[in-house]
Amino acid sequence: MHLPRFTRRQGLAALAAATLSAAALPVAQAQETTIKFQLDWRFEGPAALFLVPVAKGYFKAEGLNVVVDAGNGSGGTVTRVASGTYDMGFADLAALMEFHANNPNVPNKPVAVMMVYNNTPAAVMALKKSGIKTPKDLDGKKLGAPVFDAGRKAFPIFAKANNVSNVAWTSMDPPLRETMLVRGDIDAITGFSFTSILNLEARGVKAEEIVVMPYPQYGVKLYGNVIIAGEDFLKKNPEAVKRFLKAFTKGVKDVVADPKAGIATVKARDGIINEALELRRLQLCLDATVLTPDAKAEGFGNALGPRLSLMASQVSDAFGTKERINPTAVWNGSFLPPDAERNIFAVAKK
Repeated sequence: MHLPRFTRRQGLAALAAATLSAAALPVAQAQETTIKFQLDWRFEGPAALFLVPVAKGYFKAEGLNVVVDAGNGSGGTVTRVASGTYDMGFADLAALMEFHANNPNVPNKPVAVMMVYNNTPAAVMALKKSGIKTPKDLDGKKLGAPVFDAGRKAFPIFAKANNVSNVAWTSMDPPLRETMLVRGDIDAITGFSFTSILNLEARGVKAEEIVVMPYPQYGVKLYGNVIIAGEDFLKKNPEAVKRFLKAFTKGVKDVVADPKAGIATVKARDGIINEALELRRLQLCLDATVLTPDAKAEGFGNALGPRLSLMASQVSDAFGTKERINPTAVWNGSFLPPDAERNIFAVAKK
């Protein structure tokens, strides 16, 4: 039996459309850029800043396939982006500066393309029962932190700004830092405030029993964590980096507007987290590093030349780098979304 002429024509048209559609699919897939991204640490509260734009499809909408992995410290993230294992990452700016100055001839040195933690979350923490109330009380005391801790490495800047001297250091793995402070093995610790405060509380210390001396409040105006990208990836995929930062900024606005929903995305990625604890960690992080007066004055995502130069000089001295740090080599703000798009403060809860 022959099909009616119009049916055959319709069938041929449908077949042609299906063929075109199938042929177009690989092209669309080929145009999607995959970005391997590494965090500075585990999937804790602050990771919501990156997991929300993944979960809500903001990266996908920009033609990006972003894969976010946990990290084990800023230094490791910088090294892995430099090696090409990851295309982009999230790391402490001081760690990036140190890498540049100590590895001047290494190719593919990562570059900071967006400021996220406008103020470093590094702080000195002690227990009130120790009698430590001010930086000067640290004279002659025993401090503890992992050797790679950002606060420990920058402590010479803190010490100089507050005339602190004769400090003895004890090194340990990160999980033991707060435990040793509670046991009295050391007098004070350095660390990210939103990490150590909650870790101390988890060990039975009440919030009112903790003395916190945030670096920014004691004369150390260091920038904190930045989004970094490998030099080669930047050259080959400049538009992809711009689209990444656009989608990321959209996700940050969502997290700022509804932190609790942001934590749900972290829970979906790591089911063992304590949602209430990580919500507190995220809120502490936002208040101390993202939604700060400095960030509002400079514009979220931006970094100022004079402040970068001062930090570069301070880090060179404190870290004892092989070469002086060139601030223009570590920062490139040309990939940032327009100022209006980066106004995350408009959605912040009052």
